[in-house]
Amino acid sequence: MIRCLAIDDEPLALGQLVSYINKVPFLELAAQCQSALEARAFLEHDTVDAIFCDINMPDLNGMDFVKSLTCPPLIVFTTAYSEYAVEGFKVNAVDYLLKPFGLQDFQRAANRLKERLTPQPVREMSDSSQDDVLYLKTDYRVVTVHVTDIRYVEGMSEYLKVWVEGEAKPIITLLSMKKMEERLPATFMRIHRSYIVNLTKIQEVNKNRVILDARTYLPVGDLYKEAFQTYLQSRFVK
Repeated sequence: MIRCLAIDDEPLALGQLVSYINKVPFLELAAQCQSALEARAFLEHDTVDAIFCDINMPDLNGMDFVKSLTCPPLIVFTTAYSEYAVEGFKVNAVDYLLKPFGLQDFQRAANRLKERLTPQPVREMSDSSQDDVLYLKTDYRVVTVHVTDIRYVEGMSEYLKVWVEGEAKPIITLLSMKKMEERLPATFMRIHRSYIVNLTKIQEVNKNRVILDARTYLPVGDLYKEAFQTYLQSRFVK
């Protein structure tokens, strides 16, 4: 299930949004808020996979609210003003629903969320994959990275942080998690909407997180938990 947060300052619009969420089998309504400030308070003690967010709201508009989030979930903007569309996609919104929108348009946006959040199947390893090399654009340079040196990949909006063994700072590159996931070999697995981990670098699995070292803990998201558990069970020594 994809946990969703619905935000709209207009009660009728919020009610319609909630109604549409409840009609899609793979969506789960975590909360509904009538302001971005109320939504921010909710996110301080809970997490969601996606937010359906109106833009034109008093006190704090939806666009500024999303920009203020340190690690935002997937975003679908809902608004009556088409001029926000370009700005919406600049913050890597999954979709942009122009009011008034119907159930068919909402279903399209929901399917895009599902596509972005569905874990990729574990691929068969090849002997050559261990010596693979990636070329990543960062700033005005192209950096060569040996795949086996990558510890994990962290998503942040439309950019990725690639954390490499022995380096204090990550390589920051303009790339989507999906593209990176497709490029990496089967020694890597997506365990969260924001994290791809090198399975060979995991030192310990503790409840819903993996531990790479004394200072590096990565969460395992609900949507990825089953695939990760299947991988672990296939490696158990019996």
